[in-house]
Amino acid sequence: MTKSISIFAIIVVMLIREVLETEKDDYDRQVNHPLQSWAWGDFRQKTGVKVIRLGSFEGKNLLSGFQLTIHPVPQTNYTIGYFPKGPLPDLPMLETLEKIGKSESCLFIKLEPNIFPNEQTDQFLKNNHCREGRPLFTRYTFQTDLTQSEDQLLALMKEKTRYNVKLAQKAGVSVFEDNSDGAFQNYLKLTFETTKRQKFFAHDRKYHELMWQTLRAANIAHLLTATYQGKTLVTWILFLFNGALYYPYGASSSENREVMASNLMMWEAMRWGKAHEVKTFDLWGALGPNPNPKDPWYGFHRFKEGYGGQLVEFIGSYDLVIQTYLYPLYNLADKLRWSYLKLRSHLPFS
Repeated sequence: MTKSISIFAIIVVMLIREVLETEKDDYDRQVNHPLQSWAWGDFRQKTGVKVIRLGSFEGKNLLSGFQLTIHPVPQTNYTIGYFPKGPLPDLPMLETLEKIGKSESCLFIKLEPNIFPNEQTDQFLKNNHCREGRPLFTRYTFQTDLTQSEDQLLALMKEKTRYNVKLAQKAGVSVFEDNSDGAFQNYLKLTFETTKRQKFFAHDRKYHELMWQTLRAANIAHLLTATYQGKTLVTWILFLFNGALYYPYGASSSENREVMASNLMMWEAMRWGKAHEVKTFDLWGALGPNPNPKDPWYGFHRFKEGYGGQLVEFIGSYDLVIQTYLYPLYNLADKLRWSYLKLRSHLPFS
């Protein structure tokens, strides 16, 4: 008598569903950028923006998480979805995003994956209803490996930058972490002073306050202050998340610029990151490999470049198009709007 043996194949079913509040800690362990953190989603909800958090699950195990925000298009019944710094969407995720886009009346969902360029990835997105779009987050940034020693980090700096760091130290500039209400008010004061002086756009006071309150409570946001002779000259907000440090917000006074407080601030931020066992310091944006000296961000780019970090490139911005016929009309209106804002920023008394 022959004994028959049955072989059963176990099929693992992947499920994409909303992530629950009770799964918050698991979610944060899976995502790899502050803009995908649970706290960032909470902050955006407080500003009145709709946040959708989803996860890929195998049974009860969360394998990956991602969140997007939904923004109304003024004077219309349409919206735009924004999915910043998440993973590369696979086909099931793109299908899920497309369903969300239709249910939320999105013209498109802007994807800005936190991954490096790849021809196959580019073609995959273009083959699945995605088009290259206007970036909201910069395509390039400088990243520094903070696992190196302080001597190694100093050696990577440009000579002029290293000189300015030492100059600030000799002048008596002091840099320290201060997360008090008073320090945050100094940050706001210098932020609006800086934006007015340099003529660039910035979020309003309420946005900064809600961001700080929410991300500080989650131990993501930290405020560094640089002082000289009792005056606050520079304030930076740093994000610390999953072993990486980020420099998203900074402001400076027009006083005592000769003591190079901003140069010492960057160096002390690097040392602060090392003390917190950070592996990577991301400077949150840069121009490309051949920057135009006439670009308004050129000086900021050169400042960051002086610290010897690696210029890295991300895949860029892609729009998952939902409303095929309205999408080009929106792009035209958006282009005209930005042209107007740019012109207005250069007008006297604007």
